[in-house]
Order: sequence, then C-alpha cells, then structure tokens
Amino acid sequence: MTHSPLQAGRTENLNVTGFTPLVTPRALKASLPLSAAAQQTVLAGRQAVRSILRGEDDRLLVVVGPCSVHDFGQAAEYAGRLAALRARVQGRLEVQMRVYVDKPRTTVGWRGPLIDPDMTGANDMNAGLRRTRELMIRVSELGLPVATELLDPFAPQYLFDAVAWTCLGARTTESQTHRVMASAVSAPMGFKNGTGGGLKLAVDAIVAASHPHAFFTVDDDGRACIVHTRGNPDGHVILRGGRGGPNYAPQFVGEAAGLMQAAGLTPAVMVDCSHANSGSDHTRQALVWRDVLGQRRAGQTALRGLMLESNLCPGKQNIPADLTQLRPGVSVTDACVGWDETEALLLEAHAALGG
Repeated sequence: MTHSPLQAGRTENLNVTGFTPLVTPRALKASLPLSAAAQQTVLAGRQAVRSILRGEDDRLLVVVGPCSVHDFGQAAEYAGRLAALRARVQGRLEVQMRVYVDKPRTTVGWRGPLIDPDMTGANDMNAGLRRTRELMIRVSELGLPVATELLDPFAPQYLFDAVAWTCLGARTTESQTHRVMASAVSAPMGFKNGTGGGLKLAVDAIVAASHPHAFFTVDDDGRACIVHTRGNPDGHVILRGGRGGPNYAPQFVGEAAGLMQAAGLTPAVMVDCSHANSGSDHTRQALVWRDVLGQRRAGQTALRGLMLESNLCPGKQNIPADLTQLRPGVSVTDACVGWDETEALLLEAHAALGG
C-alpha cells in the first residue's frame, strides 16, 4: 500500500518538483558590468524624469516600446531605431524605451523572457537574467534610457542598476509587497490605476512607497536578508483605463491631479495609450495620444508623460508550437503599433509641443 507524502509525515514542499540554483546578483553583475556609457545614460535618464515630474523640465516623458520583449535581437534593432529618433525629438520629448521582460498573467501563459527566454516552457531563468541584463546594457550604451516594470521581487537586485524608470502595473499597485519594494527603487516610478479603474489606490501606493519600510529580499551574494529603505520620493500616476472604460479624458486627468495634490504630492500624470484606454485595440492608441497632446497644449500641466506600446511591426500574434513560424517584429502579448506609426506620432508630438 502506498502512502501520500502527508501520511508519511511530510509537511512542506508537497507540490514542489525541484530546486534549481540561481546565479547571485554579484556574480551576474561581475560578468556583465554596467559600462561607463551605460551608467551615464541611466543617471541622466533618471534625472530627466525627476525634473519632468517636479515641473523643472517642461518636456514630455515618453515611454515607448514593445508590450514585451520576446526576441532579444529584434529588441536591439528596435532600440537602434528609437535611439536615433530620440535624438531628433529630445528638445520637447524625453524618450525612454520599454524593456518589459516579466509579464503578469490573468491566469496562465508565457511570462516573458526573464522567466522563459526560449519560449519553450523550460523556464531557464539564469539565461533569462543574463540575456535581459545584456539587452539593458546594450540599449543604455546607445544613449537610450531603459524603462521596465517591477514585478518579480528578486529582479531589482540583478537588473535595476541599468534602469532609468520603472512602474507598478495595474495588478501590483495595490500589492503591499510591491509597494514596499518600490520604496527601495533608485529610479522614478509610475503607479498604474487598478484594473477596476479607481485612481485613489494608485495615489495611496505612491504615498506608501514614499515612506521608509523593511522587507525580505536577497543581497548581492544571494543571502536572505532584511532591507531597510528611506522611501522613493519620485512617484507619479499612470492612467490606463479600467473596467468602466478609458480614463484619459480631462475629468480623469483632473481627478488624478487633485488626488495627488490632496495627498501632499506634486501632481504628475502619465497616460498609457494602450490597455483599457484603447480598448486593447492598437489602432486606437493614436487617438488617445492626440487627445492627451491636445490637453497638454490646452494648459493641463499635470500631464507629464505618455506611454505607447510599439514594435517593429503592427499587431500581435499567438506563440506557435513551431517557433520558426513566428513573424519577426510582431508582439506575442498585447498588440502594438508598428515602427512607421511610432515615428510619425513622436514627430507629431515634437511639433505640437513647439519643437
């Protein structure tokens, strides 16, 4: 007669099938150090965002790039194009590239190249960390600051010295774990409204992250430790729509600004042109983009940024069983606008804002 693990007296790891050693943050950073050029890009990118959020720089922050990276070579090609475009519009826009590598899922699905870089289900996270760090350094060395999402609790120790801007997504803004993690991040951070559309929880998250906290993490040598933080003072709201529909219209921007001011914060609002604001229709991102630019030109100074999901080619595709059938440059998560439209929208914004 066989006995279940519980009958045999076991009380832990009953649903665990194995443990795989992970490279330490120190070892990864030693093998892939941040170059002087990349470090300068990170520092300058962070300072530019801080100045924009505080109203000291009247340019518009633009975070643009793939919904998620799935091919590192194609992401590098996109970065090269965006770096050249950034130089053309830098008088009115502070352009930073989305390098999103860790994707939250509503139920199940591919979780991004940090977790499963080969898209095979092998979940070779050591390879994911290495390739992600290589890409972030490569992008930064182009003079293009890296923007990403804070999701996995250990990822910042491996990657965030190469990040100029980061955010909490709609699913994590309300998470206590992520709010206290945000208090430790060295870069400015955006906080999205929740999936329901409520704005106050994003403002509450900014307030929480601005205060000191203590939480469990690992140090550079991979040892479990408690980290004590002083708080992150550089938070802002990201409007991404909700179950009730879009929330980029003037009344929502005004509401977000008012809630921030009531909380003792400098009003600073970014609009995400994708997600519920576009009804998950990438062809509508341009409508949101132009509406926000119109509000900005009409004098809404609380609008400090725009986010655009963009890739080399428009649309999206499912991940095929045969990965050789993937169409190059097309998103495998949310649908994105293509490069031609991206370039046109950024040049249009540059001209509209007095470029």
